[in-house]
Amino acid sequence: MGAITYFVVLPFVRNEDGDLCPEQAVECQSSHGAAARAHAIAASKGGAVAFCRTGDPALGEFDEAEIIAKVGDVPADLLEATGG
Repeated sequence: MGAITYFVVLPFVRNEDGDLCPEQAVECQSSHGAAARAHAIAASKGGAVAFCRTGDPALGEFDEAEIIAKVGDVPADLLEATGG
């Protein structure tokens, strides 16, 4: 199939204990779209990270996540949160 790049935004909210928790990831069409979506989501949720991953879904092999934008309240260890 070949390499494909996925652009994703992962929103974060604080739970009742004050811990940051990820919500449902949102796929976007481009890095610019992901960054814009992260800003919009962070305005209503509190925080979001936009990132991309490139790889071959047929083989299940992907490069580490590359952070595009961090907006608002997000975890310190973003690579773990994004699957990188």
